[in-house]
Formats: sequence, C-alpha cells, structure tokens
Amino acid sequence: MSENSVQCWLVERSYSDENLVSFVYATPDGSRYHQRDLSANMLFRLDVTAARSVPESDLQPVDDDALRERYAAEADRMASEHDPDDTL
Repeated sequence: MSENSVQCWLVERSYSDENLVSFVYATPDGSRYHQRDLSANMLFRLDVTAARSVPESDLQPVDDDALRERYAAEADRMASEHDPDDTL
C-alpha cells in the first residue's frame, strides 16, 4: 500500500439492469468509500478481493450516519473473516 493509499474493505455488492456489478469498498471506520462498477463480463477476468488499496483522492465521504455505521460494521466483519487478498 502506498503512502497516499488507504486499505478499504468490500462492504457492498449490487447488480444493475445494465449488466453492471457495483462494488463498494469502505475505510475501516466507514467514513469514506470508493465505488467500482464493472461489467459482468469483466468479472471473469478480474479477481474481486476482500480489500483493496485505494488512493485517498479516489475516496468519497459517507454523509449518512446509518450508512457509515453499516459500512464500518461490514468492514470489521470482512477484516475478521478474510485476508485482504482473499478472492470473493
């Protein structure tokens, strides 16, 4: 992980009608997140890991308190059950 990156954990995965899969990675405290949208076809070529190193400039704030708490709880669960490089 570089000096300007933050380890974030996979906290949400959703599917859209446009054949896209959205992955949300959040900081351990749930205060910031990064969303990554991939076509379903890309999932066959990429590994989705339990955690990712995300540049700080790519992180967005989580403004909703309930969502922040949910992201923090899910990040904690993922960190306790998986190594960062585990593929999911």
